[in-house]
Amino acid sequence: MISTWSRAAGRTLGAVRRTPAATTYGLIALCTLVFALGPASGLVPGYGSGEALSAAQRTYFRHWGVVPAELFDGPAGAALTPVTALFVHGSWVHLLGNMLFLFVFGAMTEERMGRVEFTLFYVGCGCLALLGYAAANAASEQSLVGASGAISAVLGAFLYLFPRARVTSLLPFLFFLPLRFPAWVVLPFWAALQWLAAGRAADGPGVAYLAHLLGFGLGFGYAWVRYGRTTRVKAAPAPVPEGEKQP
Repeated sequence: MISTWSRAAGRTLGAVRRTPAATTYGLIALCTLVFALGPASGLVPGYGSGEALSAAQRTYFRHWGVVPAELFDGPAGAALTPVTALFVHGSWVHLLGNMLFLFVFGAMTEERMGRVEFTLFYVGCGCLALLGYAAANAASEQSLVGASGAISAVLGAFLYLFPRARVTSLLPFLFFLPLRFPAWVVLPFWAALQWLAAGRAADGPGVAYLAHLLGFGLGFGYAWVRYGRTTRVKAAPAPVPEGEKQP
């Protein structure tokens, strides 16, 4: 039995290494695992229930998330929280929403950049987005967690690299009918929604809309500077985006 599991694991790891989007799928797996083992998932009985679970969640988010008031004038360990916060999520909805966007837009972006560059790009832009929000709200005691800033950077880079790639969108005011639009329509519309959003809930952890906008701008700017106009991918030869494969 152990030998069978070992062979299956080896085949799975081999397939992951061969895929052009190994980092994207690895990030999705890592974020899911971290969430499942944390108190917000509700899957670990050791965290208790009721008030004990709520207290464990607050402690967990404060330890691993970015707290602006402590980041620039707190313990030395706080300097690492912009990295750790990228892999912590506050709820199942928070996790699934972020991972869906990463799945749809991450694979093509990673294939264009390469694994190493994409990894550094993802972590770097995500940290900068969190740092930017923390600098703008330096007195805040709110814990910030989630990969939203990094994934927003992926969206920004995708917009520059694949502006005419068609992605499937679900629009609430059209009864969530799946419609296909080019990226240059969908992603600026998404960015405008972030700008116009009234804000996030006052309670619980999360990443503010400013971090989304900072990440999006960083990603687009990086792709613009790094690849230039002469290397943009045209619509005709571009592979079908992951969003097209959704049912």
